[in-house]
Amino acid sequence: MIRLEGLSKTFGAYKAVDGLNLEVRPGEIFGFLGPNGAGKTTTVKMMTGLLKPSAGRVLVGGRDMAADPIAAKRAMGLVPDEPFVYPKLTGAEYLRFVGELYGVPLSDMRKRVPELLEMFELTPWGGELLESYSHGMRQKLVLAGILLHDPKILVLDEPMVGLDPKSGRLVKDIFIRLAERGTAIFMCTHVLEIAEKLCHRIGIMIGGKMIACGSIEELRAASAAKQEGRDLESIFLSLTGGAEYSALLKYL
Repeated sequence: MIRLEGLSKTFGAYKAVDGLNLEVRPGEIFGFLGPNGAGKTTTVKMMTGLLKPSAGRVLVGGRDMAADPIAAKRAMGLVPDEPFVYPKLTGAEYLRFVGELYGVPLSDMRKRVPELLEMFELTPWGGELLESYSHGMRQKLVLAGILLHDPKILVLDEPMVGLDPKSGRLVKDIFIRLAERGTAIFMCTHVLEIAEKLCHRIGIMIGGKMIACGSIEELRAASAAKQEGRDLESIFLSLTGGAEYSALLKYL
């Protein structure tokens, strides 16, 4: 459903993403991890057509993002790292706007918009301007927007940021159910516990390169954290060199 072939991006002499190759299959939740500056958000922007690659290509549902960007974007739903909404629209107006962009029939929107507002506990604020929404409420509205047109591919950049525990649990259950229905989910996150519980495979980026990719068991075997039961945090720190952070505590 998602295929990256030799994907690279340079900014002057700096190579933010270097020859990334990756496939995400239908029904798979793929976790994309890495320290700050690893190239994750740059990758997401190229995947979603917000940034032009310096080399390589992106295929979304078999459609080339460079050659046929409208069709490729229509096949996916994106939750960016910052939930952008139009502040002078109400919650219900925003969802109808998204639905019209994706060609959702009016009859479907009349049914789905109230359902999605109720699902995310936004019904009391459906008629309120988005400038009055908290960060968490905006995040839930953006998530509702991507569900409205039922995409088969989701690209998520820190989707849990700002969500309260109840909403976070709801969103995780939604992702699991969508994957069971065949949706491919690509998720960037710094919350390793979420990645460990949800993701079928995990890729770890550092310095613009994918240094490891596989299931938790495969990553454990590739790392120094080979003991049975070692969690993803231990694996991640072992593979990225973060286990040496304790030396920095001398500055306290």
